[in-house]
Amino acid sequence: MNDKTPLRVVLVDDEPLAIERLETLCGRIPDVEVVGKAYHGQAALDVIDQQAPDLILLDLTMPGLDGIEVAKRLAGKSSPPAIIFVTAHESFAVEAFDLDAVDYVLKPVAAERLERAIARAIGKRGEPPRAAGAKWLQELWVPHRSELVRVSVEDVRRIDAERDYVRLYVGDKTYLLLQTIAGLEEKLDPDAFIRTHRSTILSKASIAGLRHDGLGVWSVEMSDGETLRIGRTYLPKVKAMAGR
Repeated sequence: MNDKTPLRVVLVDDEPLAIERLETLCGRIPDVEVVGKAYHGQAALDVIDQQAPDLILLDLTMPGLDGIEVAKRLAGKSSPPAIIFVTAHESFAVEAFDLDAVDYVLKPVAAERLERAIARAIGKRGEPPRAAGAKWLQELWVPHRSELVRVSVEDVRRIDAERDYVRLYVGDKTYLLLQTIAGLEEKLDPDAFIRTHRSTILSKASIAGLRHDGLGVWSVEMSDGETLRIGRTYLPKVKAMAGR
């Protein structure tokens, strides 16, 4: 750590064994001090008020106040602690990063994975929280092998609907995320993304041009050479984007 002051951490989980595991792992990380533990949401808020920690390792699914609600209440504070969600459920990743979480660690928690998450929290230490007016998603956490990886939204060039999932195209990789395309569209900056079909959202930066195929049919030409059909419902908005 650059700052010699220990990172003060509160552990929150309704499972005592999970708390014990996290406490053991934190004890192996230099300059990290566990200053409190809580087994449900309201107790977490009380401990956080008393201890003013730097970081919360926060379970998502708890009786009463769940982790998302705890995080929402902390976000209203003038100097909220950083949050790393620790959970067995990957399906809350979009909601978690609406709340500007530092990381999202899946159970069972591996020591090396937790160390990386805490290192990220240390790296962000002292940074101001994301402005309340920053309403658009800036990053996503997506399943990859046995963990979640961080994807910057500005690196996403295309999003396709696949039932209750969306497929993100990032460079030469693709990732599946449990989220409807309509739900994700609401969270994306309309200045950077445009829906071109009921099952497709494109990064505007990845669009090279439009092509008229005749009989009212239009397509988007992508910067990588791919051509994608534009849905009739979305055509007026796409043409307006292009000034046509």
